[in-house]
Amino acid sequence: MGRTILGLFVGVGLVMAAVAVAEPRGDVYAQRGTPAATAPAATAGTELIVVSTSVGEKCLMLTVVDPRRRVMSVYHIETATGKIALKSVRDIQWDLQITDLNNENPLPREIRSLLEQR
Repeated sequence: MGRTILGLFVGVGLVMAAVAVAEPRGDVYAQRGTPAATAPAATAGTELIVVSTSVGEKCLMLTVVDPRRRVMSVYHIETATGKIALKSVRDIQWDLQITDLNNENPLPREIRSLLEQR
């Protein structure tokens, strides 16, 4: 149990250290306007957004989003050992330009068309 907690602290500590070293580059934040109570965990004054999620009893998933570069990374941290594995990295710039995917009717463009007819 102690090794599990130590592993979590080491993993989160490494990410937080990387975030703390990152140089602020202006006043652009992906969560602007989001109430602090519902915003993902992030270090004040940085541009990275870090969200941790428990994945069962053996793994912690850490998602890191760089809204300036529009890139997200997903890490898995083994709670027993603290081992960190990079699972995926994705440039989401083009994803964010899709207007609808796997939606049901009415689609957003259909709703817009109906509202513009008024």
